[in-house]
Amino acid sequence: MDDWTPRTKAIAAGRPHGPGEPLNTPLVATSTYQAGGDFAYARGDGTPTWHALEEAVGALEGGEATAFASGVATLSAVLDLLPVGSRVVVPTFSYAVTRGVLAHAQKLGKLAVTELDPTDTAAWVAEAATSDLVWLESPTNPTLDVMDIETIAAAARGRVVVDNTFATPLQQRPLELGADVVVHSATKLIGGHSDLLLGITVAKDPAVAAELRGARTRVGSTPGALEAWLALRGLRTMPVRLAEQARTAALLAARLGEHPAVQRVRYPGFGMMVSFDLADAETADRFCASVRLIRSATSLGGVESLVERRAWLAGEERVPPGLIRFSVGLEDPEDLWRDLAFALTE
Repeated sequence: MDDWTPRTKAIAAGRPHGPGEPLNTPLVATSTYQAGGDFAYARGDGTPTWHALEEAVGALEGGEATAFASGVATLSAVLDLLPVGSRVVVPTFSYAVTRGVLAHAQKLGKLAVTELDPTDTAAWVAEAATSDLVWLESPTNPTLDVMDIETIAAAARGRVVVDNTFATPLQQRPLELGADVVVHSATKLIGGHSDLLLGITVAKDPAVAAELRGARTRVGSTPGALEAWLALRGLRTMPVRLAEQARTAALLAARLGEHPAVQRVRYPGFGMMVSFDLADAETADRFCASVRLIRSATSLGGVESLVERRAWLAGEERVPPGLIRFSVGLEDPEDLWRDLAFALTE
């Protein structure tokens, strides 16, 4: 399997093997196993469906994967491994819920949290040398800044975790760049159809993976059988979905950059996420209300295109008021452009 391409791994990893086995991993809906086997209770032992998903994502990232009930649950598991008083550094512009969980832990006196500009690599290098947990997100949400994972990881004293939700292992493999753990909201691109909640960690060290599984059991953040099955099914088509979405995103980012109503386009040159700045909050709200094909909603990574003015959300007040986060779907690029152009002139 090691010599397979990522596209092949996404399709072939985590499948049953042997004569008479099903071609696809079935949805195993059970909480309890009969005595005498390797499994006893799903909360700690998992199910064949979870294991197949974990095998496939682990093969793509190059580590040992653990599935969780949501992306936020992966953060909770990582923090569960830290002693009280640990120092954590996180990007100023990053997923608002991540910063919210960390802020709550700091308010309770459990952690000391520092926020840094994701583009200031020198500041990150200095802070990483004294922090117990370095939490990176690249590209960042929603400003799409790309962080220097390799340089920061090389300077880190403590554990380095990278949220790889936007890039996926098809476009970035943080464990190869020095990270210790990768996290995903599999709700997004891995699932790909806006129909599940699920998170995944991938650890370089099997011992760390075991610690994360222990944290999952302690807090009860286990995935549902259906969600794991849906995520595995979505993973099979992620390479072709993401490739097409990225092509469309690059095209639309270029056109948005030429439109007089757009003040700034934020696109890292890869992936399916584009952010762009309009004049102000009122203009951005009017734009979101005017799209017809594209939907105004708060998630991303599905087959349908979504837009959102991020600054309206609690915790996102520092985001420019007119910033639109655009999750590019699989619709025809020309239909999407007509919809964008119409909404920009309303």
